[in-house]
Amino acid sequence: MYSVGLMTGDSGAGKGPVRIVKQSTSVTSGVAVTQKLVKASVAFGNLLSGTFGPNGLDKMMYKTTGEASITNDGAKIVAELLVRHPAAKAFVSLAESQENACGDGVTSCLLFASELMREGGRLLSRGVHPLILIEGYTAAHEIALNLLEEKRIDFTGFDRDALLKVAKTSLSGTIADFEDDFLAKMVVDAVETIRFLEGKEVFAPYTNVRMSKRGEGNIRDSKLIQGLIIDQRLKLDKMPKHLGAGKLLALSCPLKIESSSRDADIEIESAEKFAEFLQAEDKIIQEKVDKILATKATFIACKDEVDDSILQALAEAGCIVMADLEGPGLQDIADTCNAWVIDHLDDIDQANLGSFDSVDVEVMEGSEGKRERIHLVVGKSAGIVTLDVYGTDGLSSEEAIRALFDSLRSVCLATEYKSTMLGGGNFHSHAASTIRMAGEAKAGRQRLAMDAYSRALELIPCVLLENAGEDKLDGLLELRAKNNAKDSCFGVDSDGEISDVSTVRLCTETVLSGIILAFETATTLLRIDQVISSRGD
Repeated sequence: MYSVGLMTGDSGAGKGPVRIVKQSTSVTSGVAVTQKLVKASVAFGNLLSGTFGPNGLDKMMYKTTGEASITNDGAKIVAELLVRHPAAKAFVSLAESQENACGDGVTSCLLFASELMREGGRLLSRGVHPLILIEGYTAAHEIALNLLEEKRIDFTGFDRDALLKVAKTSLSGTIADFEDDFLAKMVVDAVETIRFLEGKEVFAPYTNVRMSKRGEGNIRDSKLIQGLIIDQRLKLDKMPKHLGAGKLLALSCPLKIESSSRDADIEIESAEKFAEFLQAEDKIIQEKVDKILATKATFIACKDEVDDSILQALAEAGCIVMADLEGPGLQDIADTCNAWVIDHLDDIDQANLGSFDSVDVEVMEGSEGKRERIHLVVGKSAGIVTLDVYGTDGLSSEEAIRALFDSLRSVCLATEYKSTMLGGGNFHSHAASTIRMAGEAKAGRQRLAMDAYSRALELIPCVLLENAGEDKLDGLLELRAKNNAKDSCFGVDSDGEISDVSTVRLCTETVLSGIILAFETATTLLRIDQVISSRGD
């Protein structure tokens, strides 16, 4: 812990200054602090700007371990960086916050925060006090948030058309962009399935959608499974490879004869007694089998071990049995079929069983031998659905899954809050113009900060233009001119042209979260007037 005073002097003769920290500690104050923080923040923005938008390019991340990844996902890029600078670490935390909150919009959030730092650094170097700067930023921020509420496009029910536009916009610029129509439809279908429970519309949590990497084929072959895909081999080859519509029984108790908790010796006097002892065990096993078969369940999922004799008996009865499932795996199976996890065979109730449309066991050849994938299909009442993503194992397949996941998060948020807004920099352009007009009424230096905030907002359409190979100044001036009308729908399209972007939709909550988090991070860093480093750098 550092004291307020790092070094004190004494007016007495022969007495030098008193140090309270080690000599390697460096202290940076004044404008030099701002420049260090701004340079680190701008470096982050420059690193990510080339990946932004539908025409953004990818980065190859190469680790010291020899592993490589190719991505243009801002969250992935930031997570792979080994940063040391405190401002850079603040931006890493910013990316994590946006990713956790929305799953998308990380790059735009970081770009906006970086530009706020750049603009703020210019004003501070010209003598504007940090508190005046933050006061102006706050006034501009409130105007932007109020305008965002006006520009949001709310809908009722399940607006499939609007959600398809959100999904396509999120997928644009990613490796999955080539098949964005097909994949966007698959994502929206998945959300539409899980938004109903027992006939009632409910919130669609993205956690109820699973991603499964098939490891073969073309991404165009990907499909939605209204149920769950389980990557696990069955213990008996004689079990059926297909089941029609039936019932599911989920058990958290083991299906075996319980062993004694203490070591004990059993003394058997005759062969007849030994036979009776074995018959008693067989009777217990048969009772367990009879209780299960009495439920008419044909798919039995068990968290713990299942006795080989019970496995054999149930397989001969035409049942599929999955044993040694981990807790989350069993719960997923139960949630998929809308079943309850039963703790004891005596507690079985028909009302606690789940139902399914079909079960298919797919046998595939993998790098480590045969691989079985169990397709548990439930239909439109499925509590969990799975996106079966085709494509060979490798960088492209992983990036496609990441893009699908970001798109899924955006669609789920839009479904929850029932709101979208225009993309292509439309809102950012409108907000910048509105803030500049409001700044005209300010007589002090606060106006300079408001203008700086508006310029930071316009970085978003500028980067979209630049990545499309267009002149950003000419494009920005054209966008300003066309967006003079309050309800104009102009923005930067996928070709880099200034056109109507009514079909380009963003999740409102993603934009809102990005602006708020970027503002909070930038203003926090701009309030710093001294950096104390014990490392001396």
